[in-house]
Amino acid sequence: MSERPVGIDELLERVREGLDRVEPREAYDAAGDGALLVDIRYAALRDRDGLIPGALVVERNELEWRLDPLGSHRAPQATSHDLRIVIVCNEGYASSLAAASLRQLGLHRATDLVGGFQAWRSQGLPVRAAGAAD
Repeated sequence: MSERPVGIDELLERVREGLDRVEPREAYDAAGDGALLVDIRYAALRDRDGLIPGALVVERNELEWRLDPLGSHRAPQATSHDLRIVIVCNEGYASSLAAASLRQLGLHRATDLVGGFQAWRSQGLPVRAAGAAD
């Protein structure tokens, strides 16, 4: 007999139980202390709403490949399994699932931003136009 299917709402709730999610101001401070902010929003949203200065932009479908410190396609910033990573999506849903996936790779300090980019922006934290230099 198989287990009953888990809906996305239940899965999200389960995943979040294992994350120490951060609020926008906490994420801002963490970045100042060396945490890596990773923006997984798709290009149209980044173009429309702007970017968090200093955040690494990684498309969601490349995330695990780029952040695995042991991976052959890793980003230069993916230096250690101890790196604190804060995933940013648009509103804080996909980022929770992405952080859980990174934790499965041993990135035990991966978490996500509560409310995503929209919460960051609404708190008046730094945003730059897409295409502008950091």
